Amino acid sequence: MTVPTLTLNDGKTIPQLGFGVFKVDPEETERIVTDALEVGYRHIDTAAVYGNEEGVGRAIAKSGIARDELFVTTKLWNDRHGADESKRALGESLEKLGLDHVDLYLIHWPTPENNNSVETWEAFPSYRDQGLTTSIGVSNFDHRYLPQILDTGIIPAVDQIECHPQFQQIETRPLLTEHDIKVEAWGPLGQGKVDYADTVIGEIASAHGKSWAQTIIRWHLQRGHVVFPKSNNRDRMAQNFDVFDFELTTAEVAAIDGLENGGRVSGDPAEVN
Repeated sequence: MTVPTLTLNDGKTIPQLGFGVFKVDPEETERIVTDALEVGYRHIDTAAVYGNEEGVGRAIAKSGIARDELFVTTKLWNDRHGADESKRALGESLEKLGLDHVDLYLIHWPTPENNNSVETWEAFPSYRDQGLTTSIGVSNFDHRYLPQILDTGIIPAVDQIECHPQFQQIETRPLLTEHDIKVEAWGPLGQGKVDYADTVIGEIASAHGKSWAQTIIRWHLQRGHVVFPKSNNRDRMAQNFDVFDFELTTAEVAAIDGLENGGRVSGDPAEVN
């Protein structure tokens, strides 16, 4: 199965369906990422703070998959902001991953108390120019924090943000659309904290002979999001990957859109430092 790609505002392409390793045990990461690669995932999303970049790197090295067939993302943690420190942090991540570059490097959180995300962001194009990363972006920068990034004139290729049917980032979307910044949805299924099966999503899933999770993943894809469903179970990984043989109708997409209620299920960027 060929995963569709999206073209970023820097002209590069990104696989629309990826595999995230948030909260994956470092001791289990190599096995789990190996399973994901064997299922067919070619887009792996990790971060320095996850503590599992080494396991991701080992799985990639052992896979035999050509580097240009993979898309690898990592992220700068909050205590490494600043121009010099962020470059050192990227070098450490590359060493752990066993790679000479990543495809996408993100600032993980805006960390407003540190008040140096702009300085950090202004250093990111140099990492791209040096070939250490292909594309650059941000994570968890919503409508409150994205404007200061945009004011630099350096436009992120993506913004990786919490996004699922009841929390669709309504206030942030106009900025993202205006600057052609792609949404990367983390927590795309509500992190198990929302009973989506007992909503209209359950009815739509039954109509297509799919699970509620597959239905939400399909909704993300049709809304133009890059999406990272997560599972440590190979069968569930395969099920999450099996979303390209059906399509939601316009009415079904609209019905899922209608579940928006502002219900965040994880950390508010204003409070993460």
